[in-house]
Amino acid sequence: MANKKHSRRRERFRWWFSRKKKKADPFDSRAGITEDAVEEDAGFCGWSMEMDPRISTHELRVFVGTWNVAGRSPVRSLAADLDEWLNLKDIDHTADVYVLGFQEIVPLNPQSIIAGENATEATNWNMLIGKTLNDKYGCPWLTPMLNPINSDDYYYSGIPETERRYISRSQITTQLRSQTRSQTGQSYRYSRYKLIASKKMVGVFISVWIRRELLKAYSISDVRVCSVACGIMGYLGNKGSVSVSMSIGGTSFCFIAAHLASGEKKGDEGKRNYQVSEIFRRTSFPRLPRDGNLVPPTILGHDRVFLFGDLNYRLYLEDNLARELIRKQDWKALQEFDQLQKELEDGGVFQGWKEGSLEFPPTYKYSSTNSNRYSGGLPSRAREKQRTPAWCDRILWYGKGVKQISYFRSESKFSDHRPVSALFSAQIEADKRANCRLVVPALVPSGTPCSIAEQANGEATTTLTSLIKTDADACPTNR
Repeated sequence: MANKKHSRRRERFRWWFSRKKKKADPFDSRAGITEDAVEEDAGFCGWSMEMDPRISTHELRVFVGTWNVAGRSPVRSLAADLDEWLNLKDIDHTADVYVLGFQEIVPLNPQSIIAGENATEATNWNMLIGKTLNDKYGCPWLTPMLNPINSDDYYYSGIPETERRYISRSQITTQLRSQTRSQTGQSYRYSRYKLIASKKMVGVFISVWIRRELLKAYSISDVRVCSVACGIMGYLGNKGSVSVSMSIGGTSFCFIAAHLASGEKKGDEGKRNYQVSEIFRRTSFPRLPRDGNLVPPTILGHDRVFLFGDLNYRLYLEDNLARELIRKQDWKALQEFDQLQKELEDGGVFQGWKEGSLEFPPTYKYSSTNSNRYSGGLPSRAREKQRTPAWCDRILWYGKGVKQISYFRSESKFSDHRPVSALFSAQIEADKRANCRLVVPALVPSGTPCSIAEQANGEATTTLTSLIKTDADACPTNR
C-alpha cells in the first residue's frame, strides 16, 4: 500500500514538472522581451542572442579626440569650437565614451616644464568639456565628478555598496523597454556624462568622460593612470604621454595621449620612434592585491588600445610640392610621403597598429596672422616660421574588436593646429556568470551575483536578484 502511494506521488511530481517545463519561464533571459527591446540600448549596447547566454557582447561608441592648443587657456567663446569638435549637433549619434587628449595646455617654457604641476588649466578644460557635453542634454552645469583620478595609484572599485539596490524582473523589463524608446530622444534629457579619469603632465592632458547609463550597465573598474616623460634629456615632461587604463565589463581599454618630438629634418622621425618605444616600455599600471591578474600592467596587454596626440610625424616631401598637392586636395598622393604611414607599413614600434585613411588637409602649421593659411610658403613673411604642412595630429588603434566609423578634423582657429577626432565602435564582453540565466546589458553590471534558490519546500522555485548602481541625482544647479 505504501509503495502504491509512493508511486502515485512520484507520478504526480513527474507530471507537475513536465507541465512546468512547458510553461514560459518567467526568468528566461528572452521571456517577455521583444526584438525591439533587445536591440541597441540608447545607441550603446547590443545583445548577441546566438552567444553563450552567460556571455553578453555589446558595442560602445568611443569618441577619441586630440588637439594641440598652443599654450592657450580655454575661454567661454571656445564652447562652439568644442561643440563642432565633439560632433554634438546630432544627439542621436553622440558617443558613449569621450576620450580627449590635449597638448600644450600650458606654454612649454622652462618655468612650466621644471615647476611643479598646477591643476588650474586642466580644471578649466574639464569645466568647459563638462559644460559642453551636458548642455546638450538639459543639464546646464557641469555634473559632479565621479572620483576623477588625480594620482598614479588611484583605484576605482566600481559600484559603491551604499548605492546598490535590488530590482525585480518586472522592473528590469520595464526599464529595458523604456530605454529602447530613448532612441527617439525622449530620455536624452536625463543623460549626462561624468568625468571618470583625468591626468596632466606639464602640457599633455587626458580627460575621459562616460555616459551615466554605462555606469549602471557595466562594471567600470580598475581605473589607472600613468605618465611617462621623455622630453629634454629623455626625462622632462615637455614631451611624453599620459595614459588611462580601465576595464568596461570584461574588456580592458587603454588610452594614451602623447606629444612627441618636433622637427622636420631627416632623421627626426627616429627620435619620435624612440619616444614611442619608451612610452610602451615605461608605461606601467600598478596592481593592487585585490586585482589578481585582471589588470594588464602594460599598454599592449590591453584588449583595446588607442594612441593619439601631436605625434609630429611629417612629410618626406619638399615644401612647394606638398603645398601643390594640398591645393589639388590630392590626399591619397600626399599620404604616400607621410612618415607615420611608412612606419605603420614597415612595422617596427608600430607593429600591429592601425589608422584610418586621411581624407582631410594637413593639420599643422597654420599662420598666427591668418589662421586660414599655412605658415611659411613663398613669398616668405617676416617673423613667420617656415614649416611644411603635415598631418601631425593623429589617432591610431591596436587590438581586435575595434572598427573606425569616422576620422576627420575640425576647423577651429584657436591654435596653429586643427583638432582631430575619430569615432569608433568597440566591442566589449561582459564577464561570464556561470549561475546567471538572465543577462540584461543595459541594467546589470558584469560580476553581478545571482541568487537562485531551487527546490525549496519540495517545489522548484527560482528567484533572481541583480545589483545595479543607482544615480538619482538630478541635473545639478549652480554650486
